[in-house]
This record gives sequence, C-alpha cells and structure tokens, in this order.
Amino acid sequence: MSGEDGLPSHTDILRVLRESRRGALKSKELASQLGVETSAYAGLKDVLAVLERDGRIYRVKGGRYAVSEKVDLVVGRLSLIRSGDGFVAHEHGGGQDVYVPFGDLASAMDGDQVVARIERRTRGRNPVGRIIEVLERAHTRIVGTYRRTKHLGYVVPRGRVMPRDVLIPQGDEQEAQDRDVVVVHVVSFGDRKLNPVGEVEEVLGPITAPGVDILALVHSYGLAPDFPEEVQSAAEELARTQRPEADPARVDRRELLVFTIDPLDAKDHDDALSVIPLRPGHWEVGVHIADVSAYVESGSVVDVEALERGTSVYMVDRVIPMLPHALSSDVCSLRRDEDRAAVSVFATLDTDGQVGDVRFERTLIRSRHKLSYEEAQDVLDGADSVAADVDAAIVTLAELARCVRRRREERGSLDFDLPEARVVLGSGGEPLDIQRVTRLESHRLVEDFMLLANEVVATEAVRRRLPILHRVHEPPTEQKVAALREFLGSLGQVLPQGAVKPRDLEQVLERVRGRPEESLLNKVVLRSMQRARYASDNLGHFGLALEHYCHFTSPIRRYPDLVTHRVVVRALVEGRSVPESWGGEELDAVAERSSAREQAAAEAERDSIDLKKVEFMGRHLGDHFTGTISGVVAFGFFVLLDDYFVDGLVHVNALRDDYYEFREGEYSLVGDRRGRRFRLGDRVRVQVARVETEERKIDFLLEEILPRSGGQTLV
Repeated sequence: MSGEDGLPSHTDILRVLRESRRGALKSKELASQLGVETSAYAGLKDVLAVLERDGRIYRVKGGRYAVSEKVDLVVGRLSLIRSGDGFVAHEHGGGQDVYVPFGDLASAMDGDQVVARIERRTRGRNPVGRIIEVLERAHTRIVGTYRRTKHLGYVVPRGRVMPRDVLIPQGDEQEAQDRDVVVVHVVSFGDRKLNPVGEVEEVLGPITAPGVDILALVHSYGLAPDFPEEVQSAAEELARTQRPEADPARVDRRELLVFTIDPLDAKDHDDALSVIPLRPGHWEVGVHIADVSAYVESGSVVDVEALERGTSVYMVDRVIPMLPHALSSDVCSLRRDEDRAAVSVFATLDTDGQVGDVRFERTLIRSRHKLSYEEAQDVLDGADSVAADVDAAIVTLAELARCVRRRREERGSLDFDLPEARVVLGSGGEPLDIQRVTRLESHRLVEDFMLLANEVVATEAVRRRLPILHRVHEPPTEQKVAALREFLGSLGQVLPQGAVKPRDLEQVLERVRGRPEESLLNKVVLRSMQRARYASDNLGHFGLALEHYCHFTSPIRRYPDLVTHRVVVRALVEGRSVPESWGGEELDAVAERSSAREQAAAEAERDSIDLKKVEFMGRHLGDHFTGTISGVVAFGFFVLLDDYFVDGLVHVNALRDDYYEFREGEYSLVGDRRGRRFRLGDRVRVQVARVETEERKIDFLLEEILPRSGGQTLV
C-alpha cells in the first residue's frame, strides 16, 4: 500500500478514513492500517499535515483524523452575499453549498478557505451551517471608507469582502480624514462578538477625487499599480544592455512584409502577421510573437514580479502591466520600423484551411506598419488603402482566416457573441459615453491566427511530451448539463441526451442567432460552462473542441505565454532537452497562481466598467430613454438603452398595476388580471430612477410600452 518512499498515497489515506467504521483514526492507527514502517512515520505525519491544510481531512477531538464529510464538516471557499450571509462551496466538488447566516460567520471573510459544520438539513433547501475555523485568509488588506466619530475611528469595507466594520485605534489612521477611501491592513480578524481591528496603510483620497474610485478597485483586487524600485531598475537595465538581435543564431526575417493589427490606443504589441504565396493554393502564414524570454530570465527579479502579477490588467482608465514599461511598451513591443526579437511560427495553409508544414524560429523582424482594427477593416471593405502590398496581404489573410474558422466551426467550436462596452472618458476620468464595441472582421482575422498558433504549439508540445501550461476547459458537469437541458427544453430547444458535445451547444446558439433571445441564450449557455484555466495536465479544451491548446501569443501580458516561450525556444528552436525542474510541482504552482490572477483581473476589469456605467447614469437621474427588453427574470426585466450601451432593471415591485407572473419558457412577465405582457425584444420607454454605486446597480421606472410595430401605448 506504501510507495517507494514507504509513504501511502493521498488516495489510500482518504480511502482508509472513509471506510473506517470508527469514523476517525489517530495517526498511529492510520500507520498500522496502511502498513507504514516506524522509520516512515514522521513522513506520514507530514502527508497528513498537507491533507489537513488542503481541507481533505480534519482533526477532531482527541487528535483523530477524519474525512470532512463523515463528521458533517464542509471545507471550501466562503462567498458572502448582499444580505451579509454567506455560502460555503465544497472545495473538492460534490454536495450542496452550505448556507451560513451572518451571525455564524465568526471572523470569516469573503473568499476565505473555511471549515463549516452543518447544523441542520431541510429537504429541498441548502444545509445550514456555521464557520468553526478559517484555514486560509483570502485578504489581509481591505479597502474601505474611513469614518471618524467623537470617540473612535473605523472603516466601512467596500463591497462584500468583510461583513463588519474594521476598528482603527487612535494613531493608526495616518492622515485619513472622515470619508476618505483608505487601504487597511487587518491586524486582528475578531470573532463573533468583537469587530476586526486594523491600521491604515495608505490613504487614497476622497471618493469624489478623480481616479480614486478605480484606484480603490485596484487595491480591492490586490493589484499592484506600481512596480518595486528594484524591479523597475532591473527592467530598465535589461532594456539598455540586452541585445538579442545581435545573436547570430537568430534568423533574420526583416525582408518579410510584417505588420501589427491592434486597438488604436495599444502601447504593447505582442503579435504581428505575415503571409507569402508558395505555390497555387498554398500560402505560408507567419505569426510573430515578441520574444520576451530573450529579456526576462527565469528566476530573475523581473520574472518573479511577473509571476506574482500573472497578467496585465486593463482597467477602464489605466493599464496595470505585467512587465515594466521599459520592456512591455518599448524593447519587447513589436513597434513599427524598429528591429525586434521574435519567436515565429510559420504554418503552411491551403484553401481549405488545412495546416501543412510547421516550423518554429527565433527571428529578427521589422514591422512595416502599425494598423488599427478599424484601418484593417477599411482595407477589407475597400474603403481605404494602406499600400498595395499591405492591402493584398490583409485580404489574403482574411480569406485564409475564414477557411481556418470554417474548419473550427465544423468541429463544433463554440462562438459566444457577447457584446462588450467601451467607456469614453474625459480628461478628469469622468465617463462621457458608453458605446457598444463592434466586432469587426479584422478582429476575427487576428483572433483566428492567434488561436491557430496556440493550437499548433500545444499539439507539438504534446507530441514531444514537453512540460507546458495547457489552457484547459473541461466539459460542463452533469448537474449543469441537466439544468441547461431543462431550461432549453422550456424554450422549445432540444439538447440531446447523454454526454453533451460542443457541437450540440453550438447548434443551439446557431438556431437563435438574430432573434431577441440570442443574448440571453449566449449568457445561459456560457454560465453552464466550467471556467477555463491553466494546468500542467492536458485535459483538452471543450469550448474550442480541441484536444490540445495552450497560450503562446501574448508573453508581454500573460505569464503562462512566457513559460511556454521558454519551452518552445529550448526544445522546438534549439533542439535541446527541457530540464525536469521545468515541470512537476513547480509548474502546477504556476498554473494555479496564473489562473487565480487571471480571474481577479477579469473581475476587476468588469467592475471598473460597471462602476463607470453607474457613474454615467448617476448624471442622468430622472432622464428618459427608449430601449429594448434584454432579459426577463422573476424579479423584473432588464432594459438595454438605445442611446448608450447600458442596461438597468425595472423591478417587478415597480409594476404597480398588476401582479406579474414569470413565465420562463416565454421569456416574459405576464399580469395576472390585465394580461399585460413584457417579453424579450419589447420596446419600452423608461426613466432613470436610482443608481447604487457600491452594488453597481441601475434601476429604471417603466413609462411607456412601445409596440414593435410602431406607435406607443401608455402604461
């Protein structure tokens, strides 16, 4: 039962504890049942400590060990809700989330890894429990509003991260004034009776000061707006002294017509494209990626900081880069008319989008043109010209991209067409306009070739058994599929029985394209998916319907791409073996860290946009707008405005003329007495009634129903 080191596996330990009729066992009893020799007993204690720290087992009275579920304990992450109560989600899957009332949270905060004891179970409802231990703190710093009374100071946390105010002892408030936004280091987390205690670390300023709202978000998500001085100095030194273009082993590809296509205001250019004809019906496409690994050595201070950050974060009013600007927007960036080091993937494509020969090179390139997506689109539309050779290359790439995309669609790759918002800011950071981002053919062109390059790299890495960070997306759980199947069935959409395939879901999305329910269905299907993440094991990518996939094309702004570059350069360019130390537990840790930072960045970016939407609509309180019902739920319906890409809620309680019933299968609310119906796609006129900055919510009042056929009906 024991391995070569005399120690049992985690699986064996968990099995013995689950099968134990006594419920809990002492470590010596475990050693006896597992056949662990005396000489390996200390090692067993270490293994048990790891399992306990991970929440897989728990020590009960008398120092005995038990699997958590056998003693009515649940280990998982706590999520607080608006009321201040919380839910604990099982850390290792299975079972319902445990509901924890506010009074039973003890000192636990949002995101903490906790142990909850189940106190009672009611059929058809979540079990109810209380927190008995916090295993790992998600936050030691919080952001909030400092308040000062005659006798004491305290901070009201922003958001739902902490359910109670933090007391600030006299002398620990720094220069904070009443109603300033501050960053607080939590010294004591308190308990059921005592509030947490903290000390002010940084005063961000009055919430009304320009930029403080976003800066508060930055600190709330643990993002670092500035680099440590030693990291900044090291990056600047690398930018001055490193000359990768002088490496004689680097292939000179400056004769190629290479250009970048990026957002108009982009500063860091990760990728560039080229295309040349080979023979009739065949072209060689070059995907050229900034060679960040030529500057950032593994284990250096710049590398350690990049791993800590994990990704660049694109807030609504600023970019928080993964790498200092001396690298990210200067020497690493593929800037126009400057020699730059790149790692290039060259792939032969035919008119069917089939990939033929592939080769990898460490290259020296020179971008001839810096194009925006809009400029590239004008070329495709025939509305403008860059230069004859560039125009021809863009058109050829677009044709090949469509072929590649068609092959991807044929295998069932999911294409969620969810619109995004663009916030136009004034000089003081105030929102001037909220626009809908239009997805252009030029966006798809670049996306198609980045996806292809990532797939090609992953496929070759798997074939050669190289240790890379895979970008994995596991199939939806059986529970999520069952719920989705039931929901779709109520809408007249059929999802085949058995294991769901990407193609099954894509067919559902295809059937509703262009219909009022398209946006809703996209969101519902997306929510049924598991979250994509990084892993050292190749688990495939469900959403793309791929067996092998990784991230390779953005090493300036994503740490996993930089890790992949190092492997590609060493194994696929230089032909050398990859050290064992590049894989194993170290790679697992990088995957976990990168996934967590990616999630935090995505949430911060989304919240920053929502914050500006609320601020923008706050200046329109009482104003009237027309819009379209974009979502219907039991508690009301959402209206997307015509003038701005903003939606808000008309709460069912504000519909005072009748009692309204939610009919899920019809996407509608229907009045019980008068039969008035509110459906997806209906046209309405609303008034902005209320905005809630903290909760980032916008409430509308219904004024008029505007029939789809024209005219208007008074409410």
